[in-house]
Amino acid sequence: MKRSWLRTVSFTLAFALVVGACSASGESTTTTAGAAETTTTPPPSTEPIKIGLLTSLTATFAPWGVSARDGMRLAVEEINAAGGVDGRMLELVERDDQSNPEEGASGFERLVEDGVVAIGGVISSDVGLSTARLAEELKVPLFLVKAGSDAILTTDSRYTFRTCLPAAPMVAGPVAQYAASTGVTKVGAIVADYAWGQAVKSALETEFAGVAGVDLQIEVAPVPEKDFAAYLRRLEDFGAQIIVATGHPPGGVSIVKQSDDFGMDVTVTGSWNPLGLIVGAVGEQAFDRYADFACVDYDSAEYQDLARRYLAFSENTFMEDDAVAGYGIVQMVAEAVGAVGDDPAAVAAYMHANTFDIPGYSFQLSWTEWGELATAKVTFVVIREMEPPDGVSPGANWYPELLLLSEPLEPYVP
Repeated sequence: MKRSWLRTVSFTLAFALVVGACSASGESTTTTAGAAETTTTPPPSTEPIKIGLLTSLTATFAPWGVSARDGMRLAVEEINAAGGVDGRMLELVERDDQSNPEEGASGFERLVEDGVVAIGGVISSDVGLSTARLAEELKVPLFLVKAGSDAILTTDSRYTFRTCLPAAPMVAGPVAQYAASTGVTKVGAIVADYAWGQAVKSALETEFAGVAGVDLQIEVAPVPEKDFAAYLRRLEDFGAQIIVATGHPPGGVSIVKQSDDFGMDVTVTGSWNPLGLIVGAVGEQAFDRYADFACVDYDSAEYQDLARRYLAFSENTFMEDDAVAGYGIVQMVAEAVGAVGDDPAAVAAYMHANTFDIPGYSFQLSWTEWGELATAKVTFVVIREMEPPDGVSPGANWYPELLLLSEPLEPYVP
């Protein structure tokens, strides 16, 4: 009996050595009904990790979209230069939504068919509305940059994330606080007749209803409007001491210029517009008059270091917060894939479970369970005539001066 047991042990050890040798060479052996079956363990994937860019490269919101695109491109280049994610290169698959919700929806679907792990860059609220529903249906993470309509997210949203611009009701609060802090009694506003503009209109009406001694008059204009003379004349007759253009992103340039041409010596608050777009269009008329909001801290060393790299990479002359947000989207997705793999659902879960420090941001990125910014802090800046920090915007004669950094905003509940 003892020799029989020893023979059994010897056979078992020999069999184990054979199995170990096969495993070391990438093969494993199993026995089924007395026959040996060999299977091969697949090697780690070397396929590129595809990230979708869906933004406005043409039409109304192109200035915002091009910046977001270039920020995403820079992040892809830097990550690939450092070896990619576990040896896999990133590939940015780009689609132009043309600032149109139908084009946005079809672009989103094509990107999913292309096998992207996540999609980022949406600027237009109308595009945000059409694509957020698809993100939830197809379970592919969608990162909004400037789509701020409060109707985009629902309490059931799990795959849609804001990254820079919070929901419109969260933006209206700082606008009302700023207006009240200046001691004015009459506030005029011009909003665009689409999802974002209507959301801002409703939020402003709610916020200013609680500000004693301040009257509010709102003018609603079409999205593509260029001539704001009639709207500005009505606000001038009203006696507006501040013009809130936050609800009309495409009209920011025209409103600043035309209000100055009409002799209206008032501050114009923008709608998270590209600052370079404003200065490039109206020049010195923007100095000391144009104030706007952002999700970045232009005075931080992190922003300025990133801006130097971006300006060496991009043809743009200023790094807008849209570009910083685009850069951050790629960085976050790459981190998620490195941690949990390239399944879109796993990437979304990773986002919800973690907090991210994006270079140049004025707050840490984290989200509520429905994808709203959980701890957003808005920076409010005014354009000043001054020399920019070294290498940040070479040759420019202007830079944004920080007026205030808000307290963390209360997340909007749909």
